[in-house]
Amino acid sequence: MRLDGAVLLGGASRRMGRDKARLELGGVPCAERVARALAEVCGDVWLVGGDPPESAPGRPARDPDGPRCALRGLVAALAASQAEYVLVCATDQPLVTPAFLGALADAPPADAVVPRDPSGAHPLCARYHRATVLGPARGRLSGDALSVRGLLDAVDTSWFEGVDLRAADPNGVALLNVNTPEEFAEAEARLLAIGT
Repeated sequence: MRLDGAVLLGGASRRMGRDKARLELGGVPCAERVARALAEVCGDVWLVGGDPPESAPGRPARDPDGPRCALRGLVAALAASQAEYVLVCATDQPLVTPAFLGALADAPPADAVVPRDPSGAHPLCARYHRATVLGPARGRLSGDALSVRGLLDAVDTSWFEGVDLRAADPNGVALLNVNTPEEFAEAEARLLAIGT
């Protein structure tokens, strides 16, 4: 299976008040943390939309025309890659680990393999089958059906949850979203606690 990775850099960062991609967690920009984790398990890494720090490994991919939303970033990631599968991860999940991404990569075949925990589904840290998801994603984007979660209802989605999720993320930090200063402070505390 050929697998690429994509860091979704877009987003207005309204709640954070500054660009999350360049925000440093443990002295490393969030986008670089995510890109390096992806680089350990993927072939090419794409830096989708936004303005990545120069230190982030990967190649830039421009967002297509359309409304500013996560679906547009997913379409850009799938369109840039030529791999069979693309592991997508948002820049605001800076504690994702190569082990967690590797577990997603190794999950059984499905159009989408999406982590799901008690807080809900995490479609912006998921594995997508490029050939079967790109068309429906483009169609939804052009039709203003912009919910990525809605896309999951239109394709064969497998949930990565329960025992598998806990085994891949024993510290419970991989899916931690950093959207606000308070969440960023929590991520810093968790990073110190696990020593990564």
